Amino acid sequence: MRLGKFKHVNNKELFTKIIKHPFFGIIMLGVALLIILPFSGYTLRGALGQSITFTVVALGFSILLGYSGLASLGTAGFAGIGAYSLGFLTNQMGFPFIVTLIVTLVFAIILGTIVGFISLRIEGIYLGIITLGLSEIVNQVFISLFGDGNYQLSAFRLFGIKMNAQSTFILLVIIMVAVMLIILNISKSPTGRAMLAMKNSESAAQAMGISILKYRLLAFIIATVFAALGGMLYMAFQKNVSPATSSQPGVFNLAYSLNILAAVVIGGSRSIFGIFFASLLVYRFDVILNALFRNANINGNLIIILSGLIIILIVMFYPGGLSRLALMAKLKIKNFFKKMKVKWKEYRYGKED
Repeated sequence: MRLGKFKHVNNKELFTKIIKHPFFGIIMLGVALLIILPFSGYTLRGALGQSITFTVVALGFSILLGYSGLASLGTAGFAGIGAYSLGFLTNQMGFPFIVTLIVTLVFAIILGTIVGFISLRIEGIYLGIITLGLSEIVNQVFISLFGDGNYQLSAFRLFGIKMNAQSTFILLVIIMVAVMLIILNISKSPTGRAMLAMKNSESAAQAMGISILKYRLLAFIIATVFAALGGMLYMAFQKNVSPATSSQPGVFNLAYSLNILAAVVIGGSRSIFGIFFASLLVYRFDVILNALFRNANINGNLIIILSGLIIILIVMFYPGGLSRLALMAKLKIKNFFKKMKVKWKEYRYGKED
């Protein structure tokens, strides 16, 4: 029996599942408030906007790590390709945003295919080192082509609309929801199940007719495409990026790749909403707290320390991440109220004989 064939998935059913999820309502309520309220600069909306770009990258990485069991430390380089491509093709070449998007994603597919072929011969930590080296090569290319300073993005238009901070934020939200639907579609399809089978046992997967070549390539292509898309969204929202050098950390550096890995581990490698909240925690939790509590003056280094402690605790005690922890808490609360209901009935009516 072959499990690898992709079959049609009911998108309407998946969309209904997402919008009925309680976390989706919380996210959309917060986004609506941020659009309406007059936030500006590097405040709550800016922090959430950056977290959304990281979420898009992390969701693609979840297919690679959570479903396929493959390692990569080159996420920063792939995201940087998207950011610099948007700046170069829009500023220097004068391409429309849609054309830039298509060109960037096609290049990401080619790069993902190359890395996928490399993964057939190298596995584990060695594959992570190879992708890290590829990311560093890409970073040096950025420096040679665009210099080691800030690279700015001029104003751009989408369907004739000039994209300001508020409209770009709305675009980020729309794309994030679309990415959530795509990831959910993949995970619930035979493609997702074939990737899980490959992760659990490649020998067993091959015996069931699953092509290791096909699904390794597909996993890296998906991760690379969403990383490039996230980089484009970051550039569109922030309007500037800088490469990593000896004098400045830059944006798309090793820490970026490690933080993407941390967000997937903390949130749950196969949980969409878990990854979203973990991205908030890992990247911009200090900014969000300082924006909500004006006089808190919370240091970003403290959040880094807390994130490290959370990663250690989750890996040791809750391998399923925050999503697994939330599910366990939900079951315990449900059992607690069920016991309280039984005790109340016994108190009111007496014990049954």
